[in-house]
Amino acid sequence: MIEIDLEEENKAIAREYKELLRISYQTLTDADKKLIRKAFDVAVDAHKDQRRKSGEAYIFHPIGVAKIVASEIGLGASSIAAALMHDVVEDTDVTIEDIERMFNPKIAHLVEGLTKIAQVKKDMNISMQAENFRKMLLTLNDDVRVILIKIADRLHNMQTMDSMPEYKQVKIASETLYIYAPLAHRLGLYNIKTKLEDLGLKYTEPEVYRDIVSKIKETKEEQDAYIATISDVLKKSLNEEGIEYTIKGRPKSIYSIRRKMAAQNVTFDEVYDKFALRIIYKSNLHDEKFLAWKIYSIVTDHYRPSPSRLRDWISQPKSTGYEALHITVMGPKGRWVEIQVRSERMDEIAEKGYAAHYKYKQGATEESGLDVWLNLLKEALESSETNAVDFVEDFKMNLYAKEIFVFTPKGEIKSLPKGATSLDFAFSIHSEIGIKTRGTRVNGKLVPLNHELKSGDQIEVITSVHQKPTINWLDYVTTSRAKNKIRNVLNENTKKIAEDGKELLTRKLKHLKITLNENVVNELVNFFKLKTSLDLFYRVGIGSIENQQLKDFAAQKSNSLMNFFKSKIKRSPSSNPDDINKQELSKNYDLLVFGTEQDKLDYKLASCCNPIPGDEVFGFITINEGIKVHKKDCPNAITLQSNYAYRIMPAKWIDSTQQEFKATLKITGMDSLGLTNELTKVISNNMHVNIQSISLSGEAGIFNGQVSVIVQNNNILKKLIDNIKKIDGVDKVTRVYTN
Repeated sequence: MIEIDLEEENKAIAREYKELLRISYQTLTDADKKLIRKAFDVAVDAHKDQRRKSGEAYIFHPIGVAKIVASEIGLGASSIAAALMHDVVEDTDVTIEDIERMFNPKIAHLVEGLTKIAQVKKDMNISMQAENFRKMLLTLNDDVRVILIKIADRLHNMQTMDSMPEYKQVKIASETLYIYAPLAHRLGLYNIKTKLEDLGLKYTEPEVYRDIVSKIKETKEEQDAYIATISDVLKKSLNEEGIEYTIKGRPKSIYSIRRKMAAQNVTFDEVYDKFALRIIYKSNLHDEKFLAWKIYSIVTDHYRPSPSRLRDWISQPKSTGYEALHITVMGPKGRWVEIQVRSERMDEIAEKGYAAHYKYKQGATEESGLDVWLNLLKEALESSETNAVDFVEDFKMNLYAKEIFVFTPKGEIKSLPKGATSLDFAFSIHSEIGIKTRGTRVNGKLVPLNHELKSGDQIEVITSVHQKPTINWLDYVTTSRAKNKIRNVLNENTKKIAEDGKELLTRKLKHLKITLNENVVNELVNFFKLKTSLDLFYRVGIGSIENQQLKDFAAQKSNSLMNFFKSKIKRSPSSNPDDINKQELSKNYDLLVFGTEQDKLDYKLASCCNPIPGDEVFGFITINEGIKVHKKDCPNAITLQSNYAYRIMPAKWIDSTQQEFKATLKITGMDSLGLTNELTKVISNNMHVNIQSISLSGEAGIFNGQVSVIVQNNNILKKLIDNIKKIDGVDKVTRVYTN
């Protein structure tokens, strides 16, 4: 029986291999095919005894990754070979030297970049994943293809994650939404970005995902008919003008529908632009722009455009190389529809990103926007001072940033992320200019260093040799390039001050009969609620830790032995057994338990999402404050699950009838006489609900209210929300989180 299975499996592997060669975006020469075959053979042999969690032969994974690299990203033979062997060094006896000997240094280098970090110190405040990610990005210095193959690897893992345990799915999916999707977006891989986001949602919020998928299916026929109505109208005019084109309908991604529902607080039915229309036209390079605007005028002859939502990325392409014209028009039945206009060349760049960009750039000397971006990225990466997690946060800021275009005094154009300040601009010219910036003029007028720039501004930087960055500068900039440079300069100063501080501290403690050693340093760091010994020495150096505070520390140190005995005495059984029973009873209700063993541990409720009994929650082990409990849909959940997966604890409530919790509701509606009265009546009539605070305001017929109530659990809160919704004039009731 097994023989037949193996035979079938080998046939399937051979089929996959042929498919890989067939779907390659680049034209493969005979030498290329030989190279790919050799890599395939090495991978098959190396992984021959391995199986995936699902039971299938491991080799299907590298082939799957190679297929994404070949067709969806469009890279050539070296990358396809590296993708086939990307797990060989990590999982088998083959070494990087073996690969260099069998192939060439280039492929060995790609495979090395793809081999994950093996031994990272598991420092509690540095996430392994963030470190791993930083290492991956450092390979950009040599070859961006490492990142592209890594993204393909992540996509294939996301597509084949069904047989993994749930906690792993959530960790991997959170990481994907946190790092890989924005990265794919920034490299212009829009198709892959969409797939990563949708799959990320499938595992982080399965209920929401399934709900949206089923609703999309329900409305598909109606949408197709709607798109056909618009297409028919446009086709007639486009044909008359003799334009060669194709029209495609494109539904919005599940993830972007979810994001819109959350951001605008609307239901699925209230999301308007759930689909877009794409007009792809044939054109030579010379006529591209002219034809795009011709199509624009045809579209707007039939449908009224929204001028504020016109996006012209043809005159000024995005730095990812993306070019297109996006027009939002009022379609039939009073619905807004986005129409995207692209030439075949632009469409290919939008679909393939990096690879297609270079296909069309051959012979061009000008650096592409992507190269410029990669250079900026390298600078940010080379500064290794930053803690990996801060680094990932900064990096993400720059990934998601929309762009503005500004000018130097000589009229050269520079692109910066939206929200960049005049000090960011100074650093974008050169780090040395940034450090010495004394002031900035925008459009001829002197402005503060934290002045936010707008597209079209012209900026002049005034420098001085005596100028030095201060700690406040970190608040004045948004780009990671500027932040890293400022941090580096500040760190150098900090280290000098800290060295002096350490000497000073040693002398001061001597007077208090304490010798400065590692234990004492740790105790002092905890006593002053600091993070590192550097913080401690620095504060002593600048004089912010006073002698009296050190005396308090010494006193507390000598008392600690006494406290230890006291606590032992306190814990002795109470003389009255009834008291214990009462305590036990009140504790058994509303109990939050952790881990598979359902342990009862001390915890605090996170203030960002205020969980209440009945909510789905997880525990997060913080450095200084013990376990913090967050809701699973807390705004910070994705970040925590991605960056600190090893500090996440499963948690759940058992029974809840005794304790009380605070929840805040936001209520909107149409202002009418007696609405406030009705509202307070409904809340106070609800059993087990107390109003803690209430603020209501009406403006021009619109009613806005915020009510904080004390409830015992989620069910009572849901009932209350349902009752409020029934009040005449109330439009929406939502639970809000303080973030």
